Amino acid sequence: MRKKGTEKNTKSQDKEFEEQLIEVRRVTRTVAGGRRLSFRATVVIGDKKGRVGMGIGKNPDVSTAISKAVNKAKKNLITVPINEQGSVPHFLEAKFKASKVRIRPAPEGSGLVVGGSIRALFELAGYRNVTAKILGSKSKINNLKAVLLAFRKIRKRDLKSSNNDK
Repeated sequence: MRKKGTEKNTKSQDKEFEEQLIEVRRVTRTVAGGRRLSFRATVVIGDKKGRVGMGIGKNPDVSTAISKAVNKAKKNLITVPINEQGSVPHFLEAKFKASKVRIRPAPEGSGLVVGGSIRALFELAGYRNVTAKILGSKSKINNLKAVLLAFRKIRKRDLKSSNNDK
């Protein structure tokens, strides 16, 4: 039985982050009686103010897989800096397995020149002007992980200088 206040808490938490479903895949595993079917959901969440995360959830039911992915994304949040132009502070390059991404700052008015699944990550992080290129793999999950790796490589010196300017 639920308590009266729990529904209000979940609604306020959902408003904190916007979520975007990247993909839902049907996956199987072989067991003694044959094949067991389940779904893998990949979700990106962000608040458009510099906090973004990605999560992967797996379950025999699609809606449960999505909610698991959202919960994992909330646990794996990272904070990224956004400069005055709405861009990344400097050129970034990262590699995760076969995926390689290059991220460049763009001048005001350029918009997001980003392709594939990583576009959602930049939108939900709050970037307005970024140019990025995916090289190597076309795997959506590996490309997202490569971008998150690149976000972690942002130099701390640039963070301090952008905070002092404000």
